[in-house]
Amino acid sequence: MTTQSAFLSRLGMDVPIIQAPMAGVSTPQMAAAVSNAGGLGSLGLGASTIEDARQALQDAASLTNRALNANVFCHAPALRDEGKEAQWLAKLSPHFARFGAAPPARLREIYDSFRGSEAMFDMLLDEAPKVVSFHFGLPRKDQIAAFADRGIVTLATATNLDEARQIEALGIDAVVAQGWEAGGHRGTFDENAPDSQMGTFALTRLLVQSLFCPVIAAGGVMDGAGIRAALDLGAVAVQMGTAFIACDESSANQAYQDALASDAAHETVMTRIISGRPARCLSNKFTALGETVMREHVPSYPVTYDAGKALNAAAVAGGETGYGAHWAGQGAPLSRRMSTSALMAVLQAEL
Repeated sequence: MTTQSAFLSRLGMDVPIIQAPMAGVSTPQMAAAVSNAGGLGSLGLGASTIEDARQALQDAASLTNRALNANVFCHAPALRDEGKEAQWLAKLSPHFARFGAAPPARLREIYDSFRGSEAMFDMLLDEAPKVVSFHFGLPRKDQIAAFADRGIVTLATATNLDEARQIEALGIDAVVAQGWEAGGHRGTFDENAPDSQMGTFALTRLLVQSLFCPVIAAGGVMDGAGIRAALDLGAVAVQMGTAFIACDESSANQAYQDALASDAAHETVMTRIISGRPARCLSNKFTALGETVMREHVPSYPVTYDAGKALNAAAVAGGETGYGAHWAGQGAPLSRRMSTSALMAVLQAEL
């Protein structure tokens, strides 16, 4: 049995396609449709309350009897700096004023990290999805052991070889090799460290040759030709996110969908101005503002996101949709609008 067939068999997958978690975009209906088509559907739970995360898992499980992936964030606590945060709010104030609004009085740390959430850990052990995956870093070794005891397969994102080796050393089952092309947040363990910016295929091949555990390619893969190329490099599967944003089951709003279908898809930008962490977004008014900001002036993740969400809400109320977190990868121009099940059928036919 090959490494790929062993990996797919362990998860009950017929197709080497993992739908990326995409917090705020993926839905139980999308995840279930991917799993029912033989892939692995995922739920992005990093921004969810415990109750909402449990409900999403139960809703997805009611729609499929196949494996599902629950994804959580393992970011370090925000480095709070009241002076920097106040200056940031002052800088954004004129943009709020354009829409007759004021920025928040102070910023909040709006998302808990899985690292400090025993309640989320306990909930995942209780619900026991077939797969749990980690972004922005790693959980504790005892948590990985507890998941293994429950028969839960674990995955974690790496953007370079050092991160991948840490993942393997912790006993996590497979590494998601996230290339520079990928949409949404970079999975770097330390967002302020130098970033090698390795592309998906170079990173995938490097990890395949350097690790013993399976490698999943993520970033820029939009069709069967891309899937085949990643598999030929030794990946056991691909993780695809941007390809699913335009699907019927996506929770991306109309402005997001329209932006994805516009010329903005040809000019995605890596920015930290929206959330405080580097993330690839469709080019818009918010990313343009980021071009004039030095990264050391941006507060930590996720407190920056508190301001970003507030500014977007004010803009939308004023009829402007150009301040949204419209995450998308460099493959965005290849996006296709259809149902999730139809896309899975097309991808299998192309593959």
